[in-house]
Amino acid sequence: MRNVDLHHGAATDVGLVRKVNEDSYLVSPPVFVVADGMGGHSGGDVASRMVVEEFQRLAEDYDPGRGAEHVSDAFARAQARILDYGDAHRVHQPGWHAGTTAVVAVLVDDDGVTKWLLANLGDSRIYRITDGRLEQVSVDHSVVQELIDSGQITREEAAVHPERHVITRALGSPSGIEPDFFLLPLGSVERLLLCSDGVTGMIEDSEIEEILESVADPRDAADSLVRAAVAAGGRDNATAIVVDVVGLVKDATYDSQRQLQSLKSKLGGPRER
Repeated sequence: MRNVDLHHGAATDVGLVRKVNEDSYLVSPPVFVVADGMGGHSGGDVASRMVVEEFQRLAEDYDPGRGAEHVSDAFARAQARILDYGDAHRVHQPGWHAGTTAVVAVLVDDDGVTKWLLANLGDSRIYRITDGRLEQVSVDHSVVQELIDSGQITREEAAVHPERHVITRALGSPSGIEPDFFLLPLGSVERLLLCSDGVTGMIEDSEIEEILESVADPRDAADSLVRAAVAAGGRDNATAIVVDVVGLVKDATYDSQRQLQSLKSKLGGPRER
């Protein structure tokens, strides 16, 4: 894999309502992670930190030619740790639960070509800027997303739906994990954003786009996104990572149709977008 010069920035804030920041993040190029914990103090914050710790291990001994395998293994290790942690607490606190969402971005070597491998579990999101426009790459694993996909509600209705915060996949789920994977040409991503729903739940995509388009430095862009989420009410922890590829040459062969790849079929290789 050829060397790729990445500029990046990250920011997080506990918000105006929560007492504990259950978000964790990792910036260890070429590995980037945001995890949004669930379960309250000593639950969600520990679960999200376990995810970051496992991906830090990945970053320290990362083989870009085995990116999908490495990411899947890191997810599996984090899942096992979170389940063990929950089992230990439930001995004394029946019903106790810890879990976390996760979004991941890593650079991989795909037959000698450097690409982005992206993965998500839950409703934290991955966006990209291309040709000056914001596009959500990840698809939320949530009740309202399933209702949108089935045509039962609109996106506008989803924003105020009473179950809008209920997710359908997460690390810590006893039924197992099934991340979605996306493989994107390097040149199809001018700017990458990973964020928790404390950002997307507070500010519209149009405002996210405006910030990412108007703030050149990725550190300032990440700060601006988190500050905007807090200013809009800060009802949740807010975390953002912004990544730019320096000297990027656009890839005109990009196919805009979204294709998902689940963990079950990862051995067949992640599909390109």
